[in-house]
Amino acid sequence: MARIKHIAFITLDTERMAKFYTEVMGLEILHRGDNGSVFLTDGYLNIALLPNKAEGKPNGLNHFGFEVENVEQVAKQFERAGMAAPRKRPADRHYAEYRATDPDGNNFDLSSNGYQTVRKERKRTAEPAAV
Repeated sequence: MARIKHIAFITLDTERMAKFYTEVMGLEILHRGDNGSVFLTDGYLNIALLPNKAEGKPNGLNHFGFEVENVEQVAKQFERAGMAAPRKRPADRHYAEYRATDPDGNNFDLSSNGYQTVRKERKRTAEPAAV
């Protein structure tokens, strides 16, 4: 069974959101990304706060992520259901290796790496510009 382990929000102010979730809700910062993202955890479920870089795109829920034992096995289940196979994520992503969509087009990530440790093979992005 796949396990939901990750929910991602896009925001114009990742630091303000991180402060809220740590100070008000008691979550802990798990990791700060070199792209301005902040990853939080309650010890079970992680929340990713991602910088909103698309003009006109509303802030809010962006995607969620499943931790799975075997992505290739899940891809076969997509094929059996007549769905497009999960797509490999760009090399600079911190955790998830694949992105998929449900029948309504909702994005979700698939990761056998999990959401506690940054992928070993991850390629670093350029440092965010100073504000």
